[in-house]
Amino acid sequence: MIDDILAELEADTSLEVGKQFAAVTARYFEKTRGGAGQVSTPHTPEQLAQRFSEELPRQGLPVGEIIDRLEREVLADANKYYHPMYMGHQTSAPLPVGIWMESVIGALNQSLAVWEMSPTATMIEHQIVGWLATLAGYGAGAGGTLTSGGTEANFTAMLAARNSVLPNAWEEGLGADPPVVVYGEHAHYAVTRAIGQLGIGRRRGISIPSRDYRINVDLLVGVLDRLREEGKRIMAVVATAGTTATGAFDDLEAIGSICDERGIWLHVDAAHGASALLSSRPPRALSGLRHSRSLAWDPHKMMLLPLATGMVLTREEGDLERAFAQQAPYLFHAGKSTRIIDQGIRSFQCSRRADVLKLWFVIQRFGSEGLGRLYDHLCNTAQLLHDAIDERDDFENLHQPESNILCFRYLGAAGKREAGSGANDRDRQRVDDLNRELRPRYNREGTGWITATVLDGRPVLRVTMMNPRTGEAHVRALLDGLAAKAKEIESS
Repeated sequence: MIDDILAELEADTSLEVGKQFAAVTARYFEKTRGGAGQVSTPHTPEQLAQRFSEELPRQGLPVGEIIDRLEREVLADANKYYHPMYMGHQTSAPLPVGIWMESVIGALNQSLAVWEMSPTATMIEHQIVGWLATLAGYGAGAGGTLTSGGTEANFTAMLAARNSVLPNAWEEGLGADPPVVVYGEHAHYAVTRAIGQLGIGRRRGISIPSRDYRINVDLLVGVLDRLREEGKRIMAVVATAGTTATGAFDDLEAIGSICDERGIWLHVDAAHGASALLSSRPPRALSGLRHSRSLAWDPHKMMLLPLATGMVLTREEGDLERAFAQQAPYLFHAGKSTRIIDQGIRSFQCSRRADVLKLWFVIQRFGSEGLGRLYDHLCNTAQLLHDAIDERDDFENLHQPESNILCFRYLGAAGKREAGSGANDRDRQRVDDLNRELRPRYNREGTGWITATVLDGRPVLRVTMMNPRTGEAHVRALLDGLAAKAKEIESS
């Protein structure tokens, strides 16, 4: 019986089987990159659940049969990030070589806990950590690891910050008076989640109101002064480079100087915005990264890597080592040089795949200049949408894009009265209701896909340009499609 399975294993290693998988991916590229077909699924979760409701298979099937079902029932109703009309979440249309590299990573199946389990990938990770840390303004003593994404990166950095003020927390707990964490009101939910998960308690997190969707630095200073007067310990100030809602960059230079003067750990959630360091015109705010003790960076966002390719960087490598200090002689062997090389002592994960290899391949393929041009192109596309909205009287921009994210509203007749200061509360409610309903109705048709958020207490439309194939014709088609759907809603 086992001989049959072993024979199938050998057959599955053949080039012919590999070509079948490559052909699936190539067909997906061909169908979606030119804008053909629906962007997402028209089906409900219940309908898709019914499709995948069969019992656990007892016997296997030929690869070809499974691939046929994969294309018919999975790919057909998956989100098409390669489609130029997808302008939704911060999930990229990944670079093709990164996609192909995924199969090599799977075949190698290296685990980056210790050098002896992944000799070459471990050294490549150290090299890339050094490259990106240098871009961020860190010195030779910097360290870091790849992560599953910004959530893990932020959590890891905040664990290191906690260890800085409570070095015995793992052994003794947090005590009766834990430190506080200060962050901007537009921080990613991963920040408040980490505050809770680390046992600090979400009530010990202090949110600073924004000005133009960035941390209000004057209010930050006032809060820090009050905390000092009250004798409170501050675990960290968390700033953001590239907020989720609007893509805004906090004033890292000002915030960093304040933290330096007061000896406060500054962590920067730059999961979205750190890739701007590759740009030919990086935001001035990023010069302040050099003040930070740690930062999160997601190459799977604006460097267009496939999921999951995140990274945490610290100014001092030892900050990560001390945060995870444990004894595991079955894995981390004695010897100072080995412990410096092994990345498992700096990471939550033990079984961690060699995702660094796809990042390495992409950097080798395009170089920092090529990746920077791609970043600039995505930001330029957001500016094209902003300019197209300015040309119309049925939409309203809510901010100038700082990156590849833009929030705006459909106005309609009630919105035009509001813009002209002739609106009443009923008109404002109509505009809010219309924008709240517009996004799901538009997305359901399948010709495009966007997201939504809430700014200043009001529902707004939001786009994120994550596909280099999206151009001016597509952003104009988006506005035309939204306007047509809005008029349909208004007349119903």
